[in-house]
Amino acid sequence: MLNAFEAMTSSGGLLLWPLLIVGLVGLILFFERFLFLHRGHIDKNRFLAGVKALVSKGRLVEALTLCEESPGPITGVVRAALLHFDEGREAIRSSIQNSALSEIPLLERRVGGIVLVVNLAPFLGLLGTGFAALNVFQRLQDEGPYVNSAAFAGDVGQALITTVFGLAISALALVGHHFINGRVSAIILDMELVGQEILQFLVAQEKHGSHLSSEGEEQ
Repeated sequence: MLNAFEAMTSSGGLLLWPLLIVGLVGLILFFERFLFLHRGHIDKNRFLAGVKALVSKGRLVEALTLCEESPGPITGVVRAALLHFDEGREAIRSSIQNSALSEIPLLERRVGGIVLVVNLAPFLGLLGTGFAALNVFQRLQDEGPYVNSAAFAGDVGQALITTVFGLAISALALVGHHFINGRVSAIILDMELVGQEILQFLVAQEKHGSHLSSEGEEQ
């Protein structure tokens, strides 16, 4: 298999190497995004249950510490809400929205690079095919119409190899982009759901605390 790959790279022409570099860049971008999103993945239900339990017991500092120790955009949203716990619904809602807006660009960073690989690879492949076709016409012009067809084998092989590599790299990058984009969309949805849930919880806790304070003053 290695010998076959060496044969293809040797007969693929100069544009095959830029194609391979583009494919390698796409692979690096995919794994970088995959690892970044994986590190930020947490069990949101378990995390929220822990935060709610701490806040219900009045241990707000410990809840904030839990957010600091847990990585990811979801914990950032919860932490922002906790920091504005006593400032009312609108302040909590605004802090959640601002936190989410600051996290989304971090999630989507470098995804555009994968899209560039998807679009660039086929064009490089077609460009290699075009150069191979030019070589064929140049050979016909130099050697006349009765040239041996075997002389075109190298040019035809170069055209096919660059086209196949370009399409293959583009297809793989497209699959990777859809996967990463799906993970980003899922995390954004989780942020929205967690933000809504923590907002309702903190507002209820604030009202409950105010209600208890009012009862204490009346007594």
